[in-house]
Amino acid sequence: MNAALLEVNGVSKAFGGVVANEAITLDVPQGAIVGLIGPNGSGKTTLFNGIVGHHPIDGGSVRFEGREITHLRVVEIARLGMLRTFQQTRIYAKMTCVQNLLISASHAGEGFRAVFAKFPSEDMDRADELLSFVGLFAKRRLLAGDLSFGQQKLLEFAMALMNGPRLLLLDEPTAGINPTLINGLIDRLQRANAELGITLFVIEHNMRVIMNLAEHIYCLAHGELLAEGSPDEIRADQRVIDAYLGAQ
Repeated sequence: MNAALLEVNGVSKAFGGVVANEAITLDVPQGAIVGLIGPNGSGKTTLFNGIVGHHPIDGGSVRFEGREITHLRVVEIARLGMLRTFQQTRIYAKMTCVQNLLISASHAGEGFRAVFAKFPSEDMDRADELLSFVGLFAKRRLLAGDLSFGQQKLLEFAMALMNGPRLLLLDEPTAGINPTLINGLIDRLQRANAELGITLFVIEHNMRVIMNLAEHIYCLAHGELLAEGSPDEIRADQRVIDAYLGAQ
């Protein structure tokens, strides 16, 4: 197994009296596709938010490439090469698809002014390559808000890839997507991992998707790590069946 790219050690987070994460420890190896499953309210998204710096954690530590990042801000963590996507897409609806990619580039941190700046030709080329990669090249000049929800998710994926992440955290990438688009998205995730060398950590409720996509899966329940293992091990784990899979 490859060395851990992401190390989460004893991470805890509470909101008032509600414990969302309780001493969670897990690793994501370099080059892997790792899954995170569990019932609604089990703390999955809270854990992602803590890992990437969207909110401070109460205890424990997070290390990326061996570096302590527990107290870094979102933008600092992104610059190190770790990004995330969200359950609800975060795109610029009134901008074209290609503008969305250009403004998401790491050097375009000046906000909306950057849309009208003269971008380097290599950025334009990269944006076109990534829109082609996710199957949106023909829609590159359309407003992002005119895309279907599934296409917006593909656009958000391309926006993340524009920054060349080493690790990408995906929060329910197939949620709300037309079933006919899911296989195409899965293929692009696998290609991003195999061809672009991007490590993926994926929250997913679609068990068919995650069991075929991930090589190792963690299961949370009630804010705690319930089980971990290969897809076959998770599928057969009675604790996971009782807490989650039995309700699927």
